[in-house]
Parts: sequence; C-alpha cells; structure tokens
Amino acid sequence: MVLNQRIQASYDILHAMPEAGFQEFRTSAWLAEQVRAAGFQVATGLAGTGVVAVLKGGEPGPAVAVRADMDALPHLVGGREVQIHSCGHDAHCAMVLAAALDLAGTGIRRGELRILFQPAEETMYGAARMIEAGVLDGLDILLGIHLRPIQEARTGQATPALMHGACAIMEATLVGRPAHGARPHLGVNALDAAAAAISAVNAIHLDPVQPWSCKATRLRAGGVSPNIIPDRAELTLDLRAQRNDTMQALIARTREAVRAGAATVGASAETALLASVPGAEYDPAMVDLAREAIRAVLGGQGLLDPVVSPGGDDFHRYVEARPELKTGFIGLGCDLAPGLHDPAMSFDRSALVHGAGILLFMARRLLD
Repeated sequence: MVLNQRIQASYDILHAMPEAGFQEFRTSAWLAEQVRAAGFQVATGLAGTGVVAVLKGGEPGPAVAVRADMDALPHLVGGREVQIHSCGHDAHCAMVLAAALDLAGTGIRRGELRILFQPAEETMYGAARMIEAGVLDGLDILLGIHLRPIQEARTGQATPALMHGACAIMEATLVGRPAHGARPHLGVNALDAAAAAISAVNAIHLDPVQPWSCKATRLRAGGVSPNIIPDRAELTLDLRAQRNDTMQALIARTREAVRAGAATVGASAETALLASVPGAEYDPAMVDLAREAIRAVLGGQGLLDPVVSPGGDDFHRYVEARPELKTGFIGLGCDLAPGLHDPAMSFDRSALVHGAGILLFMARRLLD
C-alpha cells in the first residue's frame, strides 16, 4: 500500500511538468531532491540534466544500476507546440524512484546501487551523453523498464526481455539546378530527385526473414516563389531493423539508393545519419532473473515470452559502449492505449506498482 501510494503521488508530480530532452531541469531537480533526502549520494548536471544517485552496501558486491528516462515529447495541440508525456517516461521515473526509496529504507547488504535518471532518450543522444559523463565506470549490471501498448501486454502481464530493434534517422540533401518554371529543361528539379530517391529506397530488398523497414518521413523543398524550379531538397528517412547487422546493411543500401535515385534526374545527393540506436542484446542471466521476478510479482499467468518490438530505445547504447555490461529490460503491461507517442495516451496506473515490484525483486536478489 505504501509503495503504491508513493508511486502514484510521484507520478502525479512528474506528469504535471513534462520537459523536452536536455531541458528536464525541474524534473531532474525534483528527482535529485527525493533520492538525496533518502540517503543517496547524488550527482547532478550529468549530460546537462542527468542525475546519478548512489547507495552502498557494507560488503563487496556488484555495482547494479537502474535507469529511467525523463524527457517528454513535443506535440502540436491547437496549433501550438507543447510537451506531453506520451511515452511514459514519467511513469518510468515514478517506478524507479519508488524502488530506490524502498531500497534506501531497508538498505542493501553488499555492492552498490546506482539510480540513473537519464535525459533526452527521445533524441537518441541522452544515453551517449551519460556514457561520456562516466556513468558506466565500474558498473556491472544495468536494468531498465518501459510501459507497453495494449497490443503487446495487458495489465497484470510483463515480458522479461523487450527486444527493441535498431533504428536510425537519415537525412539526404539533394542538389539540382534552379530554373524558371517555364524552362524546366534548363534546371534540375530537386523535388524530382527526392521522388526518384524515395522510389529507389522503396525498391530495396533485404532478407524478408529479418524484420526491417525504411520509409520517407519528411520532405522540405522549394522557396516562396511557385514558379521557380527548386534546386535543393532535404529528405528525412526512418530506418528500422530487428538485428544490428541487418541495420548496417540497410544503412548502406539506403545511402546507395538515394544517390542512385537522385542521379537518374541529374541531381547529386549527400546522406548523413542524424541519430541511431542499436537493437537489444541482453544478458541471459538477467533475463532469467526478470522471469523469476515477474513470476514472484504477477504469478506465472503474468509472465510473457520475450516481446519483439520495432521500436527503439537508447538504453542499448550502454551495452554497445560496454559489451561486458550485463543488461536486462522489462516490458510492463498496463493496458496502454491508443499507443505510445499519441498525445492522448493513457494507461492503467495500478500497473506501476507491478513494475516497481519487479525492479525491487531483481535489485534485492543482486544486492542482498
């Protein structure tokens, strides 16, 4: 009862102050205040707004971290851009904070507990900046959790391994030659180049056994005058692949397709990766421990198989940077609808106590 009340109160506070990536000043200050008051040693300002809280046991043991992301997402509402917690990061912070405060109250027997409140997951750069700040130094195990849409898991269910795919955002700059709209033969239309590039990308074929996709998501071209052939276009592409090796092949093929497509109309093209995150790779022992924790909290009927998701998470940057790091990542059912990143997203808040309980079980097993 106390754990649930703590989570719900924290969630209400966090939900009411959504902030953009690397701008989570109020969020991080409030979280730092809570863990500091509980007896953690607290470092703030990592990666700008990141927080690391440390609690040490009396005996030698592993260094175990639990990570929660803090940032909200921008949405256009009534013609105005606003930040909304439409991906559940406020819920992640509430669960991790509740588990942290419970562990501080009882203490840990051995090792070291670190709580990582990470900024800017949605930008795909938050984890990388935290790594640069040294949060992985001496770390052995890293755990995480994420709410799941109703299509993947219901309230009372959880998966011990949320198998995120790799994702990348690529931008292509297509350069043609301007001309009067009445004399198109004197120019090279960058919009035609973009259309040809998109067609070439849509004609890519990779192993159909491996899930992947590549699609255009944004196009900027043309100026204020409608009678001028545009000489420049910027095309944004969203790339997804379930396996990291498939993603590397997809990136290479997409670069080639964009350049070849633009060339068919006489334009040139340059491509750049704006951001990317790798797919999930977990330690088998952490997945087994997560299974045990889910059974203990939700019963056998609540344990799902590993869930494959085309979504990505920069959590996986940590193991990419430190391959020997043992990681585990829970997917928590909570009847979330209509979906993640929808401004109208809502979920069953009673499930938050399940997530905190699973994390608590795992941390205690590792540190007691």
